[in-house]
Amino acid sequence: MEDQDSNPAKEVARDVFPFLRVYKDGTIQRLVATESLPPGLDSETNVVSKDVVIFPETGVSARLYLPNEPISRKKLPLVVYYHGGGFFAASTASREYHSALNRIVAASNVILASVDYRLAPENPIPVPYDDAFAALEWIAGAGGGSEPWLRDHADLDRVYLAGDSCGANMSHHFALKLSGSGRALRIRGVAMIHPYFWGKDPIGAWLFVCPSEKGCDDPLINPFVEEGNGSGLQKLGCERVIVVVAGDDILKDRGRLYYEKLVGSGWKGKAEYLETEGKDHVFHIIQPDCEEAKTVFKRLGAFFNDEP
Repeated sequence: MEDQDSNPAKEVARDVFPFLRVYKDGTIQRLVATESLPPGLDSETNVVSKDVVIFPETGVSARLYLPNEPISRKKLPLVVYYHGGGFFAASTASREYHSALNRIVAASNVILASVDYRLAPENPIPVPYDDAFAALEWIAGAGGGSEPWLRDHADLDRVYLAGDSCGANMSHHFALKLSGSGRALRIRGVAMIHPYFWGKDPIGAWLFVCPSEKGCDDPLINPFVEEGNGSGLQKLGCERVIVVVAGDDILKDRGRLYYEKLVGSGWKGKAEYLETEGKDHVFHIIQPDCEEAKTVFKRLGAFFNDEP
């Protein structure tokens, strides 16, 4: 990936500030979440991680996290996590995500699989959704049985979906997709952190990553439109949901609306809502050591362990 500064003659075709630039020669320069960290033992949290390739033909993989504690016969809740980044930035190896997920695992005592799906614009919507759902079926299904950490430590009766921003968006859609699908996979709960939903007024770069004629009222980004899943929230395929929002986040109101519509939909599960005042979008990823992030991690830990 070539930096524009090293070649001033390169012409910019699209500048999606502050996330990436697309040059006229097709080169894509990502500007955020580009620093990677390797898996291994994290000395601060005593959490160990490793990478596993799920689908070699596409490169879809996952980074697995496990508390580095003495081996116990008790299996742990399995959290399948989808990172944010607007469908076009970040990865499981991004420094910000690796650091934050180590802390979530330490606070929750779970085994966590962070999915690395292909990114837009090289792979436009719905490719990230397709990758992420196929990875979920592999991790919590027969494919995961071939991976020792999942086979030996994951309780497949306690599978949770979680994600921030666009990852929360995907978690919502997958919980609906699994409802009444006849699949053996069952989801206990969904943790939606700063969910990326919107409506007819454009926000972010949705139109850049999704070549849809429906624009920002595409049901993928707006679950409340008539032809979308808004009227079907009562069919959400899980027992519990927690919606986490940040008080200064432009997406906060949509997250609150989702919670209110879910509660009023007739859905039989238990819904929780947590709002962090004075913080902005995905602050828990950017500042995982702040007190507010620790509060979010503690609440997530209680949620993943079915605590009140």
